[in-house]
Amino acid sequence: MKKAELVDVISKGEDSRLQFKADVHNADTLAAEMVAFSNSEGGRILIGVSDNGKLTGIPSSEIGRLNQLISNVASQHVRSPISPTTENVSIAKGKVIIAVEISKGIDKPYFDRNGVIWLKSGADKRRVNSKEELRRLFQFSDQFHADELPTKAGIDKLDKLRFRDFLRDFYRIDFPDSPPDLLRLLQNMNLATDDGRLNLACVLLFAERPEWIKPQFVVKAIRYPGNEIHVSDYVDTEDFSGPLTKIFQDSMAFIMRNLHKVQAGRGVNAPGTSEIPEAVFEELLVNALIHRDYMVSSTIRLFIFDNRIEIISPGHLPNNLTIEKIRAGNSNIRNPILVSFIAKGLLPYHGLGSGIKRALDEWPEIDFMDDHEGCLFTATVHRKALRSSGKSSGKSSGKTRDQILLLLSDKPEITIPEISEKIGLSTRSIDKQIARLRIDGRIRRVGSKKGGHWEVINE
Repeated sequence: MKKAELVDVISKGEDSRLQFKADVHNADTLAAEMVAFSNSEGGRILIGVSDNGKLTGIPSSEIGRLNQLISNVASQHVRSPISPTTENVSIAKGKVIIAVEISKGIDKPYFDRNGVIWLKSGADKRRVNSKEELRRLFQFSDQFHADELPTKAGIDKLDKLRFRDFLRDFYRIDFPDSPPDLLRLLQNMNLATDDGRLNLACVLLFAERPEWIKPQFVVKAIRYPGNEIHVSDYVDTEDFSGPLTKIFQDSMAFIMRNLHKVQAGRGVNAPGTSEIPEAVFEELLVNALIHRDYMVSSTIRLFIFDNRIEIISPGHLPNNLTIEKIRAGNSNIRNPILVSFIAKGLLPYHGLGSGIKRALDEWPEIDFMDDHEGCLFTATVHRKALRSSGKSSGKSSGKTRDQILLLLSDKPEITIPEISEKIGLSTRSIDKQIARLRIDGRIRRVGSKKGGHWEVINE
């Protein structure tokens, strides 16, 4: 590195990959910096630069001492030992800057000699204080995975019928007759711990009520009017819980009922096809359910807008994965037990790394966002504007409430299930829209619930 290049680097200031040190005498302080870089994305320590970026330099007579200190710290004060590289950059007669390059660690987590785990936090560093954060570090180092973590559930929480059917359909074996035999089988299948508790994979796949054991691992779905998130205004909303197979099926049904049907040259009596192929959402939902970060106690969110559908999963891409790599078909297994059972036919899973590529082949208008700061991964499926046939009146322009008002005007005695069938939304959603129209003074009920009718109040 030349002096001009060094000055350019220093002028940008400290950040999560660059640290300044005017001098170093304390081995523990240097070890903490090395550990933080190794546990994060790697980085560079410039010795001979003050905190404000001034090039103070190190006397040439100190180079031997500092290089020995760096070597000792890297081998004796960091667990596991690391191998930094150093470069001396001359800045003036008899003075140098020592650049210490530390690679991203491949044996995370790293500790200092006091057993403290450090992480970079912007230009500073911080201790790892939470169990969740520590587990995620071990997960990234492939030392254990979230889906094998024990839960508080015993084998009595197993959905015996669901597990029986799986054993019969895939393994061609019968459900065990006794609890000890059942526990032994679950342990052999990596679904239970040595002390008899179900692990997270088993709870998500085969527990009777997973949401009672892990209430945060559900899908929250909302259909918003327009293209923005509203605090209280929505067209359709549901929370989906249960085993992953049920969550998947219910989430797919929610998406498909909130998409437009396109005739595509068919006759008016034909059912039409979905505006976006169903296979696109199969791939993206399976990806969200089995590759999300289960170390993060949060839900998967499914948002449907007029111009897009967003599937937001907790956890950014693991290890060295990037959006470019997943578009090319690369993948890493974050939850290997889940993947191994899903691949046995529990969900439409077609193989490692192929899901994103297959979705893009079906519908290229998909964007991905990997948010490391917010620990989120978002897949955004863009919808195409539908061409108007010119036959629809302005009163039925596609807004749900306008559609309801039109139906009530045409047939005052119409029932909520009939409205639900005509519009393609759940009866629960229609109930909510009817309630809002009554509060707004747009409609009122005349007569009894069974024998009465609706009256539309013109504004």
